[in-house]
Amino acid sequence: MDSTRLKGRRIVLGVSGSIAAYKACELASLLVKEEAEVYPVLTRGGARFVTPETFSALCGRPTVIDEFDQPDPHEMTHIALAERAEIVVLAPASANLIARAAAGMANDMLTLLLTVTRAPVLLAPAMNTLMWTHPIVAANLRRLQETGCEIVEPGSGRLACGTVGPGKLAEPVEILEAIRERLGRNDRRRRDLEGRRILITAGPTREPVDAVRYLSNRSSGKMGYAIAEAALERGAAVTLVSGPTRLTPPPGADFIAVQTAAEMLAAVQSAAENAEIVIGAAAVADFTVEGGAGSTTKIRRGAGPVTLNLQPTVDILEAIGRQKGRRFHVGFAAEAGDPVESGRSKLERKHLDLVVANDILAPDAGFDVDTNRVVFIAPHKEPERLPLLSKREVADRLLDRIVREEAHPRARPDAAGA
Repeated sequence: MDSTRLKGRRIVLGVSGSIAAYKACELASLLVKEEAEVYPVLTRGGARFVTPETFSALCGRPTVIDEFDQPDPHEMTHIALAERAEIVVLAPASANLIARAAAGMANDMLTLLLTVTRAPVLLAPAMNTLMWTHPIVAANLRRLQETGCEIVEPGSGRLACGTVGPGKLAEPVEILEAIRERLGRNDRRRRDLEGRRILITAGPTREPVDAVRYLSNRSSGKMGYAIAEAALERGAAVTLVSGPTRLTPPPGADFIAVQTAAEMLAAVQSAAENAEIVIGAAAVADFTVEGGAGSTTKIRRGAGPVTLNLQPTVDILEAIGRQKGRRFHVGFAAEAGDPVESGRSKLERKHLDLVVANDILAPDAGFDVDTNRVVFIAPHKEPERLPLLSKREVADRLLDRIVREEAHPRARPDAAGA
């Protein structure tokens, strides 16, 4: 049994339309006895089985259902709940709720909240056996798992419809222990980077062609910013060097904005002197236009064919890797196709301790999306392939891996200096 205390923990309890909704009352009662703060959110179907007043009485808080419910006129309820929640628990999760959540719908308060929250989501399905074993339901569950949701498997037994088989909501005490375990994992992560100094690069660079044009790439910066946000939450002192993006730097980061690869190199060389961990998530241009930076005019179409002479930029990670000392260096490798072989070559060439590789052609894992499917590549170890996850969950998994790798410094190449 996990010993994680639930006193004061902020838990959103989502209840959907299933006869098993009555068991959610018992779960709410158990959580309240543990002195957790329980925020009940019902779907319209859930309110047909158990009244909102029941959950309000059990939890001591108003139950919300409709996406326009605003118990506090001074806040937007779905945003406030999403930011407040340490975990969102869907119990019971009907086939309908699972389908709507997997499709990213937001047509009631609960699904609206699911599209906003960055808290872990624990899902306890309950439905008829034929539904539970249907390929569509299985596909929807896989989709939710790929975005980071975790499932408390249903039990088997006699269901309300008379069928005997799987689909029975897990017992409230089982769901309670799953909540403890998930929050316990969060707690172990919570401050494990306290005081560590981390340098992160993010976003694209822009290489001038003339006074108005530039060469760039499709990087949004979302991965690097997610790592910075996760590292700050875990107690790190973060320096974020970023090329141009539309993102807001996470509060608390020492933010350095740059435009070109040369500017990023200079910023990284300066900031790396005080860093213990360097994570190069930026998509730095491989080439810059010869003479482009100095052009103060606009190249005219009427001037005829134009030839651009490109020259290679300095590989930032390789350059600072030559004097890495005891710093832990992480590089990203965005490739078209299986990136493992390319990732392995970068390990040695750039003096890296870890490469995060991904296939930019894979669905939902390329540029400017909120998810990623990556492979961790470390020296003398088998690649660790992660499923499709949100970029924030990839960020936490990456930081978890760095913490584990640093715990075994003898396995790292050049740990004593290069």
